[in-house]
Amino acid sequence: MTGSAPSIDPWTRPARSPTTSVIIPVKDDAVLLARCLRALGAQQSPADEIIVVDNDSSDASASVAHASGARVLTCLEPGISAAASTGYDAARGDLILRLDADCVPDPDWISAVLAAFREDENTDAVTGRARFTDGPHALRIPLARLYLGAYSSVLRVTLGHRPLFGSNLAFRREAWHSVRADVHRGDPHIHDDLDLAFHLGENHRIARLPGESMGMSMRPFTAGQFGRRVHRGFRSVLVHWPRDFPPVRWARLLIRRRLLGPAPRRTR
Repeated sequence: MTGSAPSIDPWTRPARSPTTSVIIPVKDDAVLLARCLRALGAQQSPADEIIVVDNDSSDASASVAHASGARVLTCLEPGISAAASTGYDAARGDLILRLDADCVPDPDWISAVLAAFREDENTDAVTGRARFTDGPHALRIPLARLYLGAYSSVLRVTLGHRPLFGSNLAFRREAWHSVRADVHRGDPHIHDDLDLAFHLGENHRIARLPGESMGMSMRPFTAGQFGRRVHRGFRSVLVHWPRDFPPVRWARLLIRRRLLGPAPRRTR
């Protein structure tokens, strides 16, 4: 009689590649969440865990997540910042990957994230672009490039380094634990990815994830959404002033980089 091979615990296996935890904050988005979870189930490099954080939904979001086999957490505190932070705190993977419920990752998304961290062991976070999956077909590419290009250009000046984009984002769990006490997780009116960029970018290297392996909804351009996002963007910046007023932040980052020099290479 031939016995089956013993299962290997991904959290303890020796000489392994980094383990991955995918975090999806959700509120009342069951239909698009189901689509997102199907795409995650088709990844070339499957996640070691998928955590859906239900932000007090009134629809079937939690049931959809349970049915997919995801680990489901409940966050009753309002706001994406609180929900996302709840997921990051609970993640067991070496790498924490973040996307939204209305996202559709290509099959190579997790593979691309793993490759980016392998390429440079001094990288602590990676972030990439996205493309729109709905709305007028002729506008999907130009609007996505305009939206994300403006976002990146304005915030590079504000931050003094590359910003993070919450629909296509990954970082080392140890980097999260170094800033988890500083993020504004209790403010429901800020952009959690921009807030995280202020804190991670202070002492950690943020690199670009190449390609456009993430699809997302065009909802940022729907009635009311765009103005709300702009307002929250301003708030996300202003809560960090005066300490992070751009010239002050630039000078601090420049001094730190010159004093510390390149970060030492991680050893395995």
